[in-house]
Amino acid sequence: MELHQLLATMPFSEGLGIVLRRAEPDGVEGTLAWSAERCTSGDAMHGGAIMTLADSLGGICAFLNLPEGAGTSTIESKTNFVRGVREGEVRARAEPIHVGGRTIVVQTRVHDDRGRLVALTTQTQAVLR
Repeated sequence: MELHQLLATMPFSEGLGIVLRRAEPDGVEGTLAWSAERCTSGDAMHGGAIMTLADSLGGICAFLNLPEGAGTSTIESKTNFVRGVREGEVRARAEPIHVGGRTIVVQTRVHDDRGRLVALTTQTQAVLR
């Protein structure tokens, strides 16, 4: 499946402005640009926007690791925020850390333009047969 087709399966993520850069079973990469519409107070990118990026890439990563005919859904997600983003874009990479028969655990690191860690998300995806 092509990058634009993968993202099109998530209309909310696509509408938010997420851009997929790479999608393989061993890792999914994407970006989200800073904009005033995606901010909270102090012109900082809203945590919900950052979490949407992480959840979207994590979901795609889980999807790419599913057995034939299975689906997936996020059952748990935890994000630690390290710093705010007030310009540029955030870049994220999601990697599987456990691929099992019932769950897939994905960790997503989100960085700013200077390569500094912005957020770290660990999520568990159910394998739906």
